Amino acid sequence: MLRTNNAFLSYIEALYQAQQRREDILLKEFSAAQLLLQQGEKPTKVMLLKEGITTCYFNEGDDKRFIVEFLGKGEIIGELEIIKNVPCLCNIKALTPVKVYAISIPYFRSLLEKELPFNKLLLESFAERIINTSSRASFQQLNTVEHTLSKLLALIKEQEINISKEDMAAYLGITIRSLNRTLKKLQQE
Repeated sequence: MLRTNNAFLSYIEALYQAQQRREDILLKEFSAAQLLLQQGEKPTKVMLLKEGITTCYFNEGDDKRFIVEFLGKGEIIGELEIIKNVPCLCNIKALTPVKVYAISIPYFRSLLEKELPFNKLLLESFAERIINTSSRASFQQLNTVEHTLSKLLALIKEQEINISKEDMAAYLGITIRSLNRTLKKLQQE
């Protein structure tokens, strides 16, 4: 549920410390509920989460949201959009106060062209996303909402994070009404 990537974080932290031009990688802060990236907008930086938790979600018409994932330290955002030269595919919103390494687009492109370790970390990140998305989709298809929700609640407790009912429902792909019924059923068991 909460994805992290310590290897990528260590790599970018080392680049940040060693950089000669202080505008290649900046440290930026976002408050809880602030958007880091907005669906449909062009990103101005590629970001790697240093601290905090964000949610990655799609907005569909009629105020419908689908949460793809919760992202933590070491997760990279905005890279697909820069590589493909497209607007942001989804929204990234801070759930907690967040610090990011904001990487300039020219520097990101130079890393893609010249740095094999960077490319290896990026490919591993892409592979991990595909695996997680596939696993989650099959898990949610093969298990009841009660089972999936109980796993989500256990993870929320373990990670000590606060997630609204709206976000839980959006993550599970169900309505708030259905979530409330399922929560009530779990409490009765």
